[in-house]
Amino acid sequence: MQNKITRMLMVLVILFSFTSCEVIGDIFKAGMGFGIFIVIFVVAIIIWIFAKMFGSK
Repeated sequence: MQNKITRMLMVLVILFSFTSCEVIGDIFKAGMGFGIFIVIFVVAIIIWIFAKMFGSK
């Protein structure tokens, strides 16, 4: 009986650890996508500011 409980506990630990790794991976993917969006947004604002400063009036 003890051996069966130990096996079930090990299976549950493995399942939860794989799920948490997947969640962390998804968070990093979302963070990377959001970071790229922010960088593109900031570069676009800088280009817009330079266009307003040095563009024809």
